[in-house]
Amino acid sequence: MRTKPDPSAPAQIKTSDALPAPARRRLSGKERERTIVEEAVKFFAEVGFDGDTRELARRLNVTQPLLFKYFPNKASLVERVYQEVYVGRWNSYWEEIIADRRIPLQERLTRLYCDYAKTALTWDWVRLFMFSGLRGEAINQRYLSFLRSRILEPVAIEMRAELGLPGPDVVPLDLQEIELVWGINARVFYYGQRRWIFNVPLESSVEELVQLTIEHFIAGARAVVPRIIQAHAGAKPSPPG
Repeated sequence: MRTKPDPSAPAQIKTSDALPAPARRRLSGKERERTIVEEAVKFFAEVGFDGDTRELARRLNVTQPLLFKYFPNKASLVERVYQEVYVGRWNSYWEEIIADRRIPLQERLTRLYCDYAKTALTWDWVRLFMFSGLRGEAINQRYLSFLRSRILEPVAIEMRAELGLPGPDVVPLDLQEIELVWGINARVFYYGQRRWIFNVPLESSVEELVQLTIEHFIAGARAVVPRIIQAHAGAKPSPPG
């Protein structure tokens, strides 16, 4: 005896009538490359530059040969990470504010380093920089050389101008003057180390700490820079203005 279908029962959907799974969008070459770079930044910041590209490919859900289609070797990928994080995030405003003598130097430096900290004290920036130094990658040397020419030497020159001292065309910059400015960067970067390396929270805001750092630098430079120039030039410099 045939059983009549129950009209109240839900209709059975035939397999042939089921909706197909949505097609996975195929990434363009540029999109794929961008995805690889973004994941590589996170990957190396997490595990360091000894991280295996096989693991990176697994995280990207691609094959290693596909990874090497865009970056022929690990060194080229590390280079791209450097360009992405350190060159790509450089802000020309930092160089412009240093040279703007309409603003007192202490205020200029406070603005500069408060803005710089927003970029340089991030998780990936700090950790990549530390891993690079530990592994002997060239990222540190290249970036620090770039930083010296774009920030440190200009700040040293502006410090002389602030004090009414001879410019570098009269008395060349002394290494000790540049070391003084290095002290600002070292101290600011340490705030990032405390957070992202040592996991020790800051007890004041970064802005407050930067302001204190710059005040400390200016006060010390007023006492020390004239003496450095005097020793370097072999003659007494003009008195501070």
